[in-house]
Amino acid sequence: MISNQILQNTIEGLKGISKVDFCVLDTEGKELAATGEVDKNCSDAVLAFVESPADSQVIQGRQFFKIFDEQRLEYVLVANGDSEGEYMLGKIAAFQIQSLLVAYKERFDKDNFIKNLLLDNLLLVDIYNRAKKLHIDTEVKRVIFIIETSHEKDSAALDNVRNLLGGKSRDFVTAVDEKNIIVVKELSEKDGNKELEKMAKDMLDLLRSEGGDEQVHIAYGTMVNDIKEVSKSYKEAKLALDVGKIFFSEKDIVAYTTLGIGRLIYQLPLPLCKMFIKEIFEAKSPDDFDEETLTTINKFFENSLNVSETSRQLYIHRNTLVYRLDKLQKSTGLDLRVFEDAITFKIALMVVKYMKYMESLEY
Repeated sequence: MISNQILQNTIEGLKGISKVDFCVLDTEGKELAATGEVDKNCSDAVLAFVESPADSQVIQGRQFFKIFDEQRLEYVLVANGDSEGEYMLGKIAAFQIQSLLVAYKERFDKDNFIKNLLLDNLLLVDIYNRAKKLHIDTEVKRVIFIIETSHEKDSAALDNVRNLLGGKSRDFVTAVDEKNIIVVKELSEKDGNKELEKMAKDMLDLLRSEGGDEQVHIAYGTMVNDIKEVSKSYKEAKLALDVGKIFFSEKDIVAYTTLGIGRLIYQLPLPLCKMFIKEIFEAKSPDDFDEETLTTINKFFENSLNVSETSRQLYIHRNTLVYRLDKLQKSTGLDLRVFEDAITFKIALMVVKYMKYMESLEY
């Protein structure tokens, strides 16, 4: 079904060209779009016209036309005037709306196919058969972007994203839930990780310029070469979005290929995580440390365990940093200057982040 706004824009455009007023009504005589005042008797005339076998008819000085969706009557178009010229203009307008119906129906079919493809709801043979019928290329390079904004999605939001992204027929914009917008992006052979990052940045800038200060996050999966693998890229993008909220909360764009060890931690069961923290730190948890200690630890990791650079960035003497590290070693048994201990501590911090996030979802 075409939205009333699209119908309104269409007949206003047609009026701008033809100078003829048009009105679109449903089969019960209800006005859906109009370029001028509609006669109160028009609804009764529509009901009589719907019951008649004629596809077009002159009633009360107006041209009436039936518009079908395949074999089903969908709309009645009314053009003001009963001359031959107005009849021809009415036929053109009816044909335009009929073409819109076909286009929207095809887009809906494609949208339904893409949704089922993303969710892995199709058999392999069905994927190729339906793609062929819908004229969708099966052997091109594609990637999935997931866009999360601060408000729930509706059809208008999807249309906005389609318009922002240029409305390319080879790209698909859809949604499988109320939270995220999914972009199935077709790529060229030369596109690589650098190009994907730029595409994500361009989307982010466009959406922010359109939505003001709205919070926008984008995640994307890996590139796939066959349509049957699109669901794989979607699952990767979804995982990147979730893992990014835990370990990369400061980032607006997260790629699946950059998740690192966070991807492994995300798949651990919570009881195992609690056991790990208890074994390493006994009764103490890494997040129980004071702010100064945590800042020192994070800065030390940021600088690849370099004592001199860390002390410089923290504006403290090298010996002060060594004292803090010695104090941390006494309380935890882990010396962050030793690579293996540093790895254990870093993983522990990430595990605690993951546990806190998962526990927050339960409330």
